[in-house]
Amino acid sequence: MYKFLGIIGLSVLLMACDKVPTGNVGVKVHLLGGGKGVDSELLTPGRYYIGWNEDLFLFPTFTQTYVWGPYKNIDQSMSFQTVEGLSVSAAVGVIYSINPDKVVEIFQKYRKGIDEITQTYLRNIVRDSLVKQASILPIETVYGKGKSDLIENVQKDVKQQVEPIGIEIEKIYWASELVLPQQVTASINAKIQATQMAQQRQNEVATAKAEADKAVEAARGNAESIRMLAEAEAQSIKIKGDALAKNPAVIELEAINKWDGVLPKFTGNSAIPFISVEDK
Repeated sequence: MYKFLGIIGLSVLLMACDKVPTGNVGVKVHLLGGGKGVDSELLTPGRYYIGWNEDLFLFPTFTQTYVWGPYKNIDQSMSFQTVEGLSVSAAVGVIYSINPDKVVEIFQKYRKGIDEITQTYLRNIVRDSLVKQASILPIETVYGKGKSDLIENVQKDVKQQVEPIGIEIEKIYWASELVLPQQVTASINAKIQATQMAQQRQNEVATAKAEADKAVEAARGNAESIRMLAEAEAQSIKIKGDALAKNPAVIELEAINKWDGVLPKFTGNSAIPFISVEDK
C-alpha cells in the first residue's frame, strides 16, 4: 500500500516537474500567495519543480528570425504612409536574440513569453518606427533608392529602444516587395521610363558630338598636314631656284650630261642647244 502511494506521489512529483531545454533559460513566476511575482532566479537548462501556483516561461538564447507578413489566414504585413499620404505595405523581417542576463528584466517589463513579445510588442515598436521614418519621405524615394536607407534607419531606431532591456537586434529587413496603389506604381514606372529614355537621348547626343569632334579634328589634322607639305615643297622650290639663279652653268652642265650627241634636224625659231650660233 505504501509502495503504491509512493509511486503515485513520485508520479505526481514528476508531472509537476518542467524542463528548460538546451539553448533556453527559464523564468519562474509565482501566481499566488505572499511571494506572488517573478522569481529573481534565472533557470538554466535542466528539470525544475513547478508547483500548482507557479508557471514557467522559456526564453531562447539563440538567434531568432521572424517575418511579419502574410501567413495562412493572417497578414501581419506592416503598412505606413509617405509624406504625400500614400499608403505602402510590405512584409518585414527581424533577426534578434535575447540577452540571457536580462531575461528577468524583459519578463518584468512585458509579462509575456518570447512569442507574445515578438508578435505584439516588438512588432509594434518596428511598425511605429517605420511609420515615423517613412512619414517624411516622398513616395519616389521610398519606392526607389531610398528604400534601403529607410529600413536601415528603422533598424537603428529599434536597436536604441530595445537593446537596453536585453533584446539584441541583428538585422531588420524587407521580406517582400513594397506594395503601392496600382496607379501610383504605374505613374512611377512611367516616370522612370521617361527618365531613362531622356538619359539615352543625352547619351546619343554626346556620342554624336564626340564623333563630330573627332571628324573635325581629323580634318584639321589632314589640312595641317597638307599645308605643311605645301610649305615644304614651296620652300624646296625656292631653295632650288635661288641656287640655280646663282649658278646658271649648272643647267647647261645637267643638259650636257643628259645629251645623246645627236643634233636636232629642225629647231624652228628656237636655238640649237648647247651651241652658240654667231649671227653673221
